Amino acid sequence: MMENSTAFDKIMDGLDIETYLVCSTVQEGKRLALQLGKEMNLGDVDIMFEEFDGYGMRVRLRKYIYKPGNAYRWLK
Repeated sequence: MMENSTAFDKIMDGLDIETYLVCSTVQEGKRLALQLGKEMNLGDVDIMFEEFDGYGMRVRLRKYIYKPGNAYRWLK
């Protein structure tokens, strides 16, 4: 087991965030979702799910911490 490891070091592949964004269009919702990733200091995030209902959009964002083939810290 790694000493001084953080919970972040133990993430298997990615971090998902799900929320509801108040917006008037799908395009605005997507823009806000990507902006949210940047405001949370996650950088670029992928939109994994989107559902617009006329008042806003439910979104699930994913920030890949490790992509296939990366050196996984949790294996050390």
